[in-house]
Amino acid sequence: MGKTMQLVKDMLSGQRLALARVISKIENRDPDLSELMAGIYPKTGRAQIWGITGPPGAGKSTLADRITHCLRKEGKKVAVVAIDPSSPFSGGAILGDRIRMQSHTGDRGVYIRSLGTRGRHGGLSHATKEVVLALDAAGFDRILVETAGVGQTELDILKLAQSILVVLVPESGDSIQVMKAGLMEIADVFAVNKSDRPEADSLVRELATMLQLGVSLQPHDSEKSWLAPVLKTQGNKNLGVEELVAEIEKHQEYLTQTGKRDLKVRDFLMNEVSDILVERLNRSLKGAFNTSSGAELLDQLVSRKIDPYQAADIISKV
Repeated sequence: MGKTMQLVKDMLSGQRLALARVISKIENRDPDLSELMAGIYPKTGRAQIWGITGPPGAGKSTLADRITHCLRKEGKKVAVVAIDPSSPFSGGAILGDRIRMQSHTGDRGVYIRSLGTRGRHGGLSHATKEVVLALDAAGFDRILVETAGVGQTELDILKLAQSILVVLVPESGDSIQVMKAGLMEIADVFAVNKSDRPEADSLVRELATMLQLGVSLQPHDSEKSWLAPVLKTQGNKNLGVEELVAEIEKHQEYLTQTGKRDLKVRDFLMNEVSDILVERLNRSLKGAFNTSSGAELLDQLVSRKIDPYQAADIISKV
């Protein structure tokens, strides 16, 4: 058995060091990545993937911590993937493992890892999706993916997570920001966190009204539609968290009953294959420009003898 497959075997047997090494190999786009994924992929498909997103300062990390505690009481093994802004120099996560989640240190049923966005303008890197696959194979029942904030992450988390929790705070104008960021379209559950603040009830009412309006404007099968619930939480006081977890679990049941879980899996795998092909194409293109013929092609572009589309046609025919 080769070193790569032995590493996968060690990870599948529950060795934490092996899991950490597998994730590092995925993050660093190791040359043995395809062999690594060949060993991991057959063991995937069992975990529920919950996305946690919302504006910075909404209390996402605190809620992720409380949700983890709640799931552990249910006997679930939980992995938390915290997406942090990447260092512009190293590409790695700047913040490191979240300080607020250190209460889980020593709990073998919890695994926490920070990942960088790798220059994806706040979005999720290709590596994030494959890290989630590794955690799934390693036997975690629930994988929480907490994004850095709003932006490109919303489109990306929609392709990765099965259930998406959007965390908001009752600040003035927040409901308008929700609409601008497109959060109404991606949320499966809303949490109005820090709900002891004066405008919490007002935000809950506004969100409920907007959700009802959105449903009324779209044709749907009432038996198969999901209306995102809006819950009040106080993560720092652990209030409303059990109810929040119950609603996310209801959404998971809804996905299974309606057959939408299979559709989400198909979309995820289609995007994974697309990401692999794009990554390979980018790598081969960079290699092509490092050859003598590639340098000559660039010279022709610089001297305006050919245009970029002609250059692309020439490369694609090679």
